[in-house]
Amino acid sequence: MTFSNGAKIGFEKRLYKAADALRSNMDAAEYKHVVLGLLFLKYISDAFEEQYQKLEAEKDEGADPEDPDEYMAKNVFWVPKEARWPQFKSNAKQPHIGKLIDDGMRAIEKINPELKNVLPKVYNTPALDKQRLGQLIDLVGDIGLGDKENRSKDILGRVYEYFLSEFASAEGKRGGQFYTPQCVVRLLVEMLSPYQGRIFDPACGSGGMFVQSERFVEAHGGKLGDISIYGQESNHTTWRLAKMNLAIRGIDANLGKEHADSFHKDLHPDLKADFVLANPPFNASDWQGELLKDDKRWKYGTPPASNANFAWVQHFIHHLAPNGIAGFVLANGSMSTTTIAELEIRRNIIEADLVDCMVALPGQLFYSTQIPVCLWFISRNKKNGKFRERRGQTLFIDARELGTLIDRVHRELSDEEIKKIADTYHAWRGDPHAGRYEDIPGFCKTATMEEIRGHNHILTPGRYVGLEELEEDDEPFPEKMDRLTAILKEQMDKSDELNHLIWENLKDIGYGE
Repeated sequence: MTFSNGAKIGFEKRLYKAADALRSNMDAAEYKHVVLGLLFLKYISDAFEEQYQKLEAEKDEGADPEDPDEYMAKNVFWVPKEARWPQFKSNAKQPHIGKLIDDGMRAIEKINPELKNVLPKVYNTPALDKQRLGQLIDLVGDIGLGDKENRSKDILGRVYEYFLSEFASAEGKRGGQFYTPQCVVRLLVEMLSPYQGRIFDPACGSGGMFVQSERFVEAHGGKLGDISIYGQESNHTTWRLAKMNLAIRGIDANLGKEHADSFHKDLHPDLKADFVLANPPFNASDWQGELLKDDKRWKYGTPPASNANFAWVQHFIHHLAPNGIAGFVLANGSMSTTTIAELEIRRNIIEADLVDCMVALPGQLFYSTQIPVCLWFISRNKKNGKFRERRGQTLFIDARELGTLIDRVHRELSDEEIKKIADTYHAWRGDPHAGRYEDIPGFCKTATMEEIRGHNHILTPGRYVGLEELEEDDEPFPEKMDRLTAILKEQMDKSDELNHLIWENLKDIGYGE
C-alpha cells in the first residue's frame, strides 16, 4: 500500500527533525518562515549558480554571467551578489548573519518584482538565536536543491511540502489555514482531471491545489503552462507562502497583487473557470455575511451570516464556465443541515441539477480538525458533450472506511484508495478508460432526483449506498460453535499460563508472596 504524503525522498524526515531540533523556544508558526525562507534561498541560489557557470563558459561567445536577462530568459531567478548562498555559508557563524540574510531577501525582491513583499525578513530578530541560525544554514547548505537533476525530481518542492505539512501538524488548528493534506488534494485533482484550461482556487492556502494540478498535467503527457492558474488568499502570511511555493517550481499564477477576502474583495470578478478546486475554511462565522445580503452571487439563496459554507458553494458556482466543474472540501454538516436558509440553498442547487457527485471521507485526515469531511462536485453541464449523460442523477461514494492511521491522530488515503474513488467517478461519467460503472452496496450508488427528494434533499452518501454485502456464510451452526468454542478454550488456557508465569516472576523479585 502506497501513501500520498508527497515526500518520499528518504532524507526529508531526518532533515525536518534536525531543523526542528534547532527551533529552541520559537513557535512553529514563526519558525516555519525561518526554515522555508532558507530553503527558498538555497534553491534559487543553486539554480542561479548552475546557470552562472554555463554563462561563464560561454563568455567568449558574448554571454554575460552578470546580466539578469540571461537568467530570466531561462526561468531562473536573478540572485544579486549579496543574496547568493556562498555569502551566507561563509558568514554562518558571524553575529551579523541575520542582517545579511534579511538584506539578501530585500535585494532579491527588489530585482524580482513578482516576489515583492513575499519573502520573510525575520532573521535579524532578537528571538532567533544566531548560533542556531548558523547551524541551520549549515544543515540546509548540505543539500543540493537547485541543480538540474534535483530540480527535475522536484526535490526542493517535495521537501518544502513535507515541511509545510509538519509545521501544520505542529501548529494544530492554525496549520489548517495554509495546508490541505496532499492525499485530499490528489483525490480532488484525480477526480477533476484538469488537463487544460483555467483553474481557480479562491481560498488557495499555500497553493497545494495548483502544484498538484500541474503535476497531474505533466504526469499525463502535458506540460507546464497547459493550465492557467488563478487564486486568492485572505491571509497575508499564507498568501506569501503560496507565492514562494509556486515560485520554486516555476509555476506562473495570478494570485492577485495582494491578499484579499474573496467575499468582500473578489480579485477575479470576471473569471469563469473550467475547474474550481478549493478547501475553504469550515463553518466560518466571521465572514461578515450581513454586509452582502443582496450580492449577485447568491442566486440560490442568501447564506446565513452565521456560517459561510453555502456562501463558498455559491461563490464557486458563480465563477464556473458553462461547462465548468468544481470539486471542493466542506464540513459534513453541509450535506444534511436543516437550518432554513442552508436547506433552501442546498435544495435549490440540487433542483438546478448541479450536484454531480458527493464523497464522504474518513475522519482525521486534516491537521486543522479531526471531524470527517466531504467532497462536493458541482457540474454546470452534466451532459458535458464528452462522456455519458447524467442529467437528473448524482453519484454517492461512501469512503468513510478507507484510509490508514499514520500516527495516533492522523489518517491518510493510499494511492490505491485514491485511484479506487477516482476510477469509480470516471467510470460513472462514462470514461471508457476507467472501466464499467456499477453500484456497489456500501460504497457507491447512483441516485435519481426523485430519490434525493425522498430524503429531503440530504446528500449524505450513507443514506444512499446501503450496507456492504457480506460473503455468504455456509458453515453449519453446530460446527461453527464447536470451532469457536475450541478457539476460546485454547486462548483461555494460554491466558492462564501467562498469568502463572507473571506471578512466578514477581515472586522471584520478592513480590506476590
